[in-house]
Amino acid sequence: MTENGKEPLIQARGLVKSFGELTAVDAIDFDLQRGEAFGFLGPNGAGKTSTMRMIGCVSPITDGTLRIFGLDPRSDGVEIRGRLGVVPQEDSLDLELTVRENIIVYGRYFGLPRAELKKRADELLEFVELTDRAKDRVEPLSGGMKRRLTIARSLVNEPEVLLLDEPTTGLDPQARHVVWDRLYRLKRQGVTLLLTTHYMDEAEQLCDRLVVMDKGKIMAEGSPRELIERYSTREVVELRFGDERPDVFSYWTDGLVSRVEPLPDRVLLYTDKGDAAAHGIHERGLVPESVLVRRSTLEDVFLHLTGRSLIE
Repeated sequence: MTENGKEPLIQARGLVKSFGELTAVDAIDFDLQRGEAFGFLGPNGAGKTSTMRMIGCVSPITDGTLRIFGLDPRSDGVEIRGRLGVVPQEDSLDLELTVRENIIVYGRYFGLPRAELKKRADELLEFVELTDRAKDRVEPLSGGMKRRLTIARSLVNEPEVLLLDEPTTGLDPQARHVVWDRLYRLKRQGVTLLLTTHYMDEAEQLCDRLVVMDKGKIMAEGSPRELIERYSTREVVELRFGDERPDVFSYWTDGLVSRVEPLPDRVLLYTDKGDAAAHGIHERGLVPESVLVRRSTLEDVFLHLTGRSLIE
C-alpha cells in the first residue's frame, strides 16, 4: 500500500537482474499506479530494457520482489502476460502477412474468438489510422506505420498496462508526434502506460512520473517538473566557442551563475536569469561563436546526477 492508500499495479522492491558477473538492474524500488504514465529515463545500458523484460515475465528475476496486479511473475507469469500489452524496442511484425492479419494472428495467442478478433482489428486499425492499409502487406510500410501497427497489435487483448520499450526510437519527428498522440489518447481512455526512453522530450511530454536510471541504479524519481526544479536551474545559457576555449569558470564570481558544465562541444551556464547571464558574457570580454538561452530540461537533470550527457 502506498502513501495515498492505493495498491500499486506494479511494485518492485530491491529488484535485481544479473547476467553472470554483470548486474544490469541493481536493487531498484518503484511503484506504478493505475492510470498514470510512468517512465524509465536513461541512456542505453542503464537497465531499462532489463527491467521491462522482468515486468513482462520474459526474463527471470535474479533477486528482490516484483508484484504485478498483486501477482508474482515467478509463479503467475501466464496470467500476468494476459493482462499486459507489450510494444518491444524492435518491431516483431510478420512482414509476409497483411496489416489486418498481423493483429488477428497475434490475438489468437490470447484465445480470442475469430469473430471478435476481426471486429477488434478493425477498431484498432481505425485508432492508429491504418484502415486504408488493412489489406496491404507489412513489409513496404514506413517505420512510423509499422510502429503504429505494433501499438495496435499490443492492444488486442485490452491490456490494463501497456509496456513500451523505446516506443519512438528511429522515427522521424513527425512520426514520433503521431505515436505520442495515440499514447495520449490511450491514457485518456484509462490505459496505464509504462515506458522506457532516452529521449528527454518524450519523457517530459508523456510521463506523469519517471525515474532516472544509470548503470542499473535509480538516481532520482519524480515528475519531470519536480526533477528539473530539484536538480537544475530555471534556465541554461549554452556557449559555443571556436578552437580557443577561454577559462569560463573564472568569469563567474557574482553569484549569477550557480554552475558551469564544460562539454566537448559547448559550455553550459546554469542560472535563474538567462538573459542577464548572457548579457554578462560580453561584459566580461568573452566572444563565443553562439549564445543560446533555453529552459532547463531532463537532459540537465541527468547531467547533474551523473556528470555526463544523456545522449553520449
